[in-house]
Formats: sequence, structure tokens, C-alpha cells
Amino acid sequence: VIKCKAAVAWEAGKPLSLEEVEVGPPKAHEVRIKIVATAVCHTDAYTLSGADPEGCFPVILGHEGAGIVESVGEGVTKVKPGDTVIPLYIPQCGECKFCKNPKTNLCQKIRITQGKGLMPDGTSRFTCKGKQIYHFMGTSTFSEYTVVADISVAKIDAAAPLDKVCLLGCGISTGYGAAVNTAKVEPGSTCAVFGLGGVGLAVIMGCKIAGASRIIGIDLNKDKYAKAKEFGATECISPQDFKKPIQEVLVEMTDGGVDYSFECIGNVGVMRAALEACHKGWGVSVIVGVAAAGQEIATRPFQLVTGRTWKGTAFGGWKSVDNVPKLVTDYMSKKIKVDEFVTHTLPFDKINEAFELMHTGK
Repeated sequence: VIKCKAAVAWEAGKPLSLEEVEVGPPKAHEVRIKIVATAVCHTDAYTLSGADPEGCFPVILGHEGAGIVESVGEGVTKVKPGDTVIPLYIPQCGECKFCKNPKTNLCQKIRITQGKGLMPDGTSRFTCKGKQIYHFMGTSTFSEYTVVADISVAKIDAAAPLDKVCLLGCGISTGYGAAVNTAKVEPGSTCAVFGLGGVGLAVIMGCKIAGASRIIGIDLNKDKYAKAKEFGATECISPQDFKKPIQEVLVEMTDGGVDYSFECIGNVGVMRAALEACHKGWGVSVIVGVAAAGQEIATRPFQLVTGRTWKGTAFGGWKSVDNVPKLVTDYMSKKIKVDEFVTHTLPFDKINEAFELMHTGK
């Protein structure tokens, strides 16, 4: 058993608490990882807020991390102690019908136990003050050591800077893949990206790499426009600057609508606007943002009858074990940006400040 620091969420709606926790050794087909760097994501905040129907407390959150394998359980062959790895919240077992189907990346092998905050055998590897602590998204990167299933880990280039590539564990991969895998953006196309946070910027990067000729960024926070343009946005607009709905503005700006739109916020009203901003006959809108529990999307069926397509994406459609190492290689060879997504680097004990910075859009 390893004793280390972890940021524990004891209950919903309260700040994280830095505690000493005990991390049990990995059982069969499990891997214990020394986490070197982790990022914060709105998904962590969503669960912490109490709005997540799968949220269990007390829990160690975090799902964008990178580290070094400390030890492995019986039967683990893909990684060994000392390997540099990224934990994966969408695993890839290679055996379930989802993994065998090229149309999806949603491995279901450990979905049920992962959703309950437990390891595949139905138990937890974390304790604190004599209490069992739940896992989160199969990763729990807000701990100096964590234990994950062996199908939930990608071995990456040992030379990769972990304080940067941890972002490939969720946000950058999700946005970039939404453009290149899910939408399959084509050269010369016109795109609209709603929400210019980390995921939205990654979508813009993907649209640019795919050869889009016009990329319109949409956000209420104009402080985000300069960064969006650095990533490839050709123009940025705020819905507050117009008297009419934003979808009508975009349809007028683009002679009938955009070829591809992306919702990167998790707001069902914006999801509708993103679909309705698409061009009749061929427009495709991709939902990337995660809406709160119980919310529903709406539009007039005629929007779809007349040739628009509504899609969704999880982790950008990447089959995780196969593709995360390739994304790291693409970053190392400067094909994709990662460093530019990092705004602040803080010590672990300032994790609550990191959440505050995220909530204020900084």
C-alpha cells in the first residue's frame, strides 16, 4: 500500500480537500501509476457540482493525467514499471463488440463498474481516514498515485513532457477528433464552433488541419477571441451583439449556413442553434459538450428532413489505446498543438484555484 496526497471530494458542492490517502496495490489486470501531471476539466466540475447522476462521493476526481507505471498486477503484458503512460477514461479492450466495430470507440468492457466508481472487480483501491473512496471515470488523476484497469492505459513516448501531454487524455483529443473523425471536415468548408474553451480551440485546430477555409468562433467572452484566432479561427462573434438568434446571423453570414458546426459547451439551447446554423442539404452539426442530467434537445424535424445531420462524439471518436500514442507522436513532431492550450501551471495544493480559473474562463 502506498500513502500519498490526493484531492478528495468528500461531498458535492464543496471544494476539494487535500488528504493523505492509501492506494492499494494493483490486482490482476490492473496498473498502478505515479501521476506526474493532471489537468482540470469541466467534467470534473460537473460531477463535483452534484449535477452528475453517476456522481458518487467521497471520490477522487480527475481524468486528464499522465504519469509513470509504478507497478502492475498479475496478467498485465502491455505495460511494465517505468513506462510513460496516459490513463484513459474510455478504455479499449479489443474484445467487445464495440471495440471490434470500426464505427465506434465506446468500449463497454468495464462501463458498469466504472460508472459506479469502482474497479472491474467491484472494489476500490483508495481509502482515506478509514473510509473507502470511489474512483472516477476509471482514472482518478487527482492523486499522486492511482490504479486503473490495464485496458484503460496508453503507453506513450517516454520523451513526451507529461505536463503538456496530459491534455491529450481528454480535451484536446476530444475537440480535434470531433473535427477530423466525427464530422470529417473537408478542405474548403465553412465551420462554426460554439464555445471557445479548450475543447472549442481543439475543434478549431482540427478544422484548420482538415483544410477548412472559414472557421467562425462563437463565444460570449470576447477575451477568448485572440486565442481562437491563433488556433485558426478566421473570425469570432458574440450572440449578444445581434438582435436576432445566432443561427439566423450565421445563415446570413455564410450564404445559407455552415457546412459543419460544433457545440462545445453542453447547453441544449446552443445545440439547437448549432444545428439550425447548418446549410440545408448537407450541413452536419456535432454535439461535443455534455449537457446536465435530464436535459433534452429539440428542433423542428423539418431541419433534418431537409438534409441536416445531428451527430455526437465522445473522446473525439478515437480508439484510445491505438490512437493516444499516435496523438502524442503527432504533437512531438509538431503536427498538432498542445503547449498552446496550457494557460496556468499550479502546484497540486492549489487545485481549487485551478477550478476557480476555469470557472472564470481564464
